[in-house]
Amino acid sequence: MNSLSTSDALLDWYDRHARTLPWRTSPEDRRLGVVPDPYSVWLSEIMLQQTTVAAVKDYYVKFLALWPRVEDLAAADTEDVMKAWAGLGYYSRARNLKKCAEQVAFELGGQFPETEEGLQSLPGIGPYTAAAISAIAFNHHAAVVDGNVERVLSRLHEITTPLPDAKPAIREAMDALTPHDRPGDFAQAVMDLGATICTPKRPACALCPWMTACKSRSSGLAETLPRKAPKKAKPTRKGVAFIAIRDHDNAVLMGRRPPKGLLGGMTEVPGTLWADDFDLSTALSHAPVQGNWRKRSGIVKHTFTHFHLELDIYVCRLAPESPPPQELWWSEKEQQTDEALPTVMRKALEAGLSST
Repeated sequence: MNSLSTSDALLDWYDRHARTLPWRTSPEDRRLGVVPDPYSVWLSEIMLQQTTVAAVKDYYVKFLALWPRVEDLAAADTEDVMKAWAGLGYYSRARNLKKCAEQVAFELGGQFPETEEGLQSLPGIGPYTAAAISAIAFNHHAAVVDGNVERVLSRLHEITTPLPDAKPAIREAMDALTPHDRPGDFAQAVMDLGATICTPKRPACALCPWMTACKSRSSGLAETLPRKAPKKAKPTRKGVAFIAIRDHDNAVLMGRRPPKGLLGGMTEVPGTLWADDFDLSTALSHAPVQGNWRKRSGIVKHTFTHFHLELDIYVCRLAPESPPPQELWWSEKEQQTDEALPTVMRKALEAGLSST
């Protein structure tokens, strides 16, 4: 099966089995002349970076309801954007999302660039995202390679070189397969194939439109691909989170993380630095206020990309008239769900409140 017929076979399958996703223009709609909205494609692709479709759907719908156009997002308050993003993780994406919206709205007249090069000049858009937007939103020929595509193409061509060293070969294969007439649909078709048929474990090869062409199916290696270089063990860092609760209304003392760095700009409960050699005996010297702090039994665990985190939780109840320290504030109970708290801080808050 040559490249043209291989691509056609997958597009025929996609026309019948394309997933229905809130940001996607279906193959049927595209045949009727419906053109994808670049803003919607960009928003979904930024959200989907290092995150699953299932996790993104509700966030995407919420964002689009709050800010239906790039100009709306550009004019939004940064704190509101961070609040809407809270829980989705990788918070530098949210900061770059706002910066990118501002650049497109205020400097480019609300129009996204169509080329990969132009798109990569914008904040938060790297090679993969630029290729995806260029292909899906503007129907430009681009090799779009995400995790699903890596798995499908490594199996189709039996690329046994471990990732990440296999990436150039996979990208070259995707570039050769991508047709010039429907590159956006083809990219989404390979992603759908990986998500529904060519899954990491027990791929449904009998249902695959590339069953005959797939080299690793013939050799019996499909489930062993893609191969990956051994991962380095993640270090474990430790620290303390302080849950200060105001007596009469259960308001909780909160602050904001520095604008740059891990969880930059997000809301937090006060705490210590996180370090692999953190000395718990010094914890109370970092408390945000004086009080009768008591250590909660158990720890809160959370995993980031490069390290595991273990937090001890200290809880203290304070008198109603206690003023918040500088740059901190009291978050009342009904406001706490709307705070821009990342997942690790929500875990710490829930652990502290459950112990009172």
